[in-house]
Amino acid sequence: MNHPIPACAHLPAPYRGPAKAEVLALRQRHCNPAIFTYYQEPLMIVEGHLQYLFDETGRRYLDLFAGIVTVSCGHCHPKVLARAREQLERLQHTTTIYLHPLLGEYARQLSAKLPGDLDVVYFVNSGSEANDLALTMARLYTGNFDIVALRNGYHGGTSGMMGVTALHTWKYPLPQGQGVHHTICPDPYRSPYAGKPEQVARQSIRDLEETIRFSTPGRIAAFIAEPIQGVGGVTTAPPDYFRLAYEVVRQHGGLCVADEVQTGFGRTGDHYWGFENFGVVPDIVTLAKGIGNGAPLGAVVTRREIAQTLAQRLHFNTFGGNPVSMAQGLAVLEVIEEEGLQENARVVGGHFKEGLEKIQAAHPLIGDVRGQGLMLGVELVLDRQTKEPAPAQTAWLWEYARQQGVLTGKGGLHANVLRLKPPLCITREDVDFALEVFDEGLKELVSEGLHA
Repeated sequence: MNHPIPACAHLPAPYRGPAKAEVLALRQRHCNPAIFTYYQEPLMIVEGHLQYLFDETGRRYLDLFAGIVTVSCGHCHPKVLARAREQLERLQHTTTIYLHPLLGEYARQLSAKLPGDLDVVYFVNSGSEANDLALTMARLYTGNFDIVALRNGYHGGTSGMMGVTALHTWKYPLPQGQGVHHTICPDPYRSPYAGKPEQVARQSIRDLEETIRFSTPGRIAAFIAEPIQGVGGVTTAPPDYFRLAYEVVRQHGGLCVADEVQTGFGRTGDHYWGFENFGVVPDIVTLAKGIGNGAPLGAVVTRREIAQTLAQRLHFNTFGGNPVSMAQGLAVLEVIEEEGLQENARVVGGHFKEGLEKIQAAHPLIGDVRGQGLMLGVELVLDRQTKEPAPAQTAWLWEYARQQGVLTGKGGLHANVLRLKPPLCITREDVDFALEVFDEGLKELVSEGLHA
C-alpha cells in the first residue's frame, strides 16, 4: 500500500474488559437474534476518536459509515462530550412538563437553520419516531389519510413505518401500511423508464399522478421521501423531480415531508439540508442520526399551523427534549459551524467522488458512483449493460476493506452498494487511503478470478 492509514496522535486506552468470545457468547445468549453483526468475523469496537475506531486489540480503523450515518462531528468529539458531561452532572432528566432552558433554546437554534416558516420543533428519540409523528401531523392537518412514499425508500422499523418503507428485506409478513402507496423511485440508474434524467423525472411524475389517481380517493395527506435514499443504496433523483413532485402533491391536498435523517446537517456539502439541493421547501422535516452525534435524538420541524393539530389531544414523549440530549444537540450545531464541517463535506466529499469515478473507469465491476458530499454510494454489477447486481463481489470487497482497516456500509435491495458516509471531519488523506484500498481490492478480485 502506497498510502498507509494516516497517522493519528490519539492512543486508545488498554482494553481490560471481557474477551471478545465472551462478549459474543453473552450477546448470542441474551440478546434478540434479530440483532445482527457486520462481517464474517464480528468486529468488537471499544473506543472511538473522530473519524477512527479501535478494536479490543488497539487496532485502528477508518470509519466510513459513522455509526450508520449518525456520527456527524466525529466519535467522542471533545466539545460534544464536554457539553453532555456538564449537563449530566447537573440534571440528567426531567420531562417537558417542567421548564428547562435548553429545550426552547435548542429548538430556536435548530429551526433557525431551516427556511421559511419551518420554526416549530417537536423532539423525539429516533428517526422512526420522527417520521411516524410527521405523518400523524399531516393526516390531522389535511383531514386526509393516504400517504405516498417512494419505492426503495426506508423510513424506519416501527410497525407504522415498516409499511411506509418500501424494501421487502425490512418488512415482516404482518398487517402494515394501511393507506400507504408506493410510487416509482426516480433513480436514473435503475429506473424502469429509459432516457435522460429529465425524461426519467417526467415519467416518474406521471407514475406519481397515476398512483394518486388509481390508489387513493384523489386527496392525500402527505408525500414522504428521502432527498437521497440511504438504506436503499444512496440513490438520488433527477434535479427537477422533487420540484415537480411537490407541485403534484400539493395539488392533491397533501403535505410534503422531507426525511432528512441521513442527509441533514451539512452531509451533502453544498447545503445544510438535502432538500435544498433540489430547490424545494417541504412542509415538514424529520431529523435524527447526525443531529446528536450519537445521542438518541430526533426531531420534527414544521409550520405552526401544522404543529397546532397535535394540541387537540394530549401528546407526550417521555425522553423527547431530555436536557442531556438538548445539550449534545446544541454542541453539534456549534461544532459543525466552528469547524467548517459542511464545507469539509463538500471539498473532501468531492475529492472522494472524483477518486471513485477514476476507479470506476478502470474497473467494470463498478456500475455506478453516486451521491453528494459525504453521502456516497458505489454500486457493483456483473455487467454494466444488464446491470445485474453483484452482491457476492460486493461482500468480498467489503470484507477486504475491513481487513485493510476501512469500515464501510453495505446497502441496496440486493446488498450490492458500498455506502460511504463517514464522520464529517474526515480528511483528504483518509480518503486517499480508502481509495487505494478499494482499488487494490478490485484488482485482487480480478486476479483471484472472482470477477472477469
